[in-house]
Amino acid sequence: MPILYGTNEKKDIGLVKYASIVKQMRQNNENLIVIDNGDLIQGTPLMTHYVKAYSNRENPMVGIMNRIKIDAGVIGNHEFNFGEKILSDAVNQSDFPWLSANILDSVTNEPKFGPPYITKTFHNGIKVAIVGVTTHYIPNWESADHIKGITFADAFASLKKWVNHIHELEKPDVLIASYHGGFERDINSGTPTETLTGENQGYQMCQEIEGIDILLTGHQHRRLTGRVNDVLILQPGNNGQAYGKVEIEMQKDNDTWSIAHRYGSLHELENTESDREVMDYMKDLEGSTQKWLDQPIGYIEGDMTIEDPMMARVKKHPFIQFIQEVQMEASGADISVTSLLNNTSTGFESIVTMRDIVSNYMYPNTLVVLELTGKDIKAALEKSAAYFTVVDGEIAVNPQYVEPKPQHYNYDIWEGIAYTIHVSNSVGSRVTDITYHGKPLDFTQMYHVVLNNYRASGGGNYEMFKNKPVVKEIQKDAVEIIREYFEKKKTVYATVKNNYTVQI
Repeated sequence: MPILYGTNEKKDIGLVKYASIVKQMRQNNENLIVIDNGDLIQGTPLMTHYVKAYSNRENPMVGIMNRIKIDAGVIGNHEFNFGEKILSDAVNQSDFPWLSANILDSVTNEPKFGPPYITKTFHNGIKVAIVGVTTHYIPNWESADHIKGITFADAFASLKKWVNHIHELEKPDVLIASYHGGFERDINSGTPTETLTGENQGYQMCQEIEGIDILLTGHQHRRLTGRVNDVLILQPGNNGQAYGKVEIEMQKDNDTWSIAHRYGSLHELENTESDREVMDYMKDLEGSTQKWLDQPIGYIEGDMTIEDPMMARVKKHPFIQFIQEVQMEASGADISVTSLLNNTSTGFESIVTMRDIVSNYMYPNTLVVLELTGKDIKAALEKSAAYFTVVDGEIAVNPQYVEPKPQHYNYDIWEGIAYTIHVSNSVGSRVTDITYHGKPLDFTQMYHVVLNNYRASGGGNYEMFKNKPVVKEIQKDAVEIIREYFEKKKTVYATVKNNYTVQI
């Protein structure tokens, strides 16, 4: 819908606007291909409400894409957030194929959710192949029970195999790779822009795979157009704020088609009418979602609003204190880890509604209690401390957490221990005076720590959490856990326990 759910203000975004664009394109272009590049079925309160209250109905995102008549969708990492049944239902309800050549059934080793590629032949004989792959890094973020029986093969290796196969078998005139992943290197200089974990392989795909004409990308929420090794690349941001358009001119010599020109561009959705068919289709669910969002859930005594996200990270904030206490009560652990998820979080005013909760906690994370050594905790604190740097004598955000993709959610704040971060020290040697119950943290002792499932599986390159013993899993998403906390307490007091210091 063309709104921001956190504030309910109108915005030129969303599939209702995009649907109008596609209909206009179809009127003016006979040879059109429309592709969704993943992360379709999760990301708004509307979908959270659908999963909780209406999951016996058609998935609304699929219903919209069926009406738009897209040619193919690609599996994104967030497709798994609501569990296997929601995803399988979405795939089964789709009038279009879901492509992901590297997401395999662990038993058959065949693509799990649909064909690895499709071909489309236009009336003039031009043949286009579209192959889909997905970042194989999903097991580093997703709850294990959501991805049972699934193998995530290397996206680069899988794409290379299938591009070769398609050229040999299909002999297309145009080959489009649609990759739910992004770029690990600057597209102009080739300089790494992140740790080369394999999460993003777009640059490598362009450089080392022969036969890709267009590489559509996503996942990083960036806006990119350009060429890498003569492959036209495109990435159109996130949240339906923009769409990507590729124009291909073909020429024919002796009954053989070849590409004469390729153009890529990004377009925003301002001055675009909302599509009436999609608006009517969404009317009931949208109305129910709005009622749900406006329900008062609890009350705050004191000030739990966030004026300055940076200050809420440098110094303990009552909202962070609240989240820590919710996590500790739900889990029984006395050490908790959380983060301020982004710079749009506003905290809570005196009356808290579901809208306030979902706008501050926008991910369907569950909670996990891990058994960690003191050494693991120290390593994690040092990883978090890398978020800061010093600029002109002031504490500032390390640019690596801002560009090329904002990653403020990868700075963690701890509860149940005390510690000091010295930002001017070198990375890896910044955290001192770590105590637990007033005594120095024992690097060999085991501690129970509650954190969200994304972080517990090593998300954000927190390698020290990977494959650690799981003491407990709380299989409810964070929004539900927060709601239940308010249901029990009714009124929450805005307080802080100043257990950490960030200083130069």
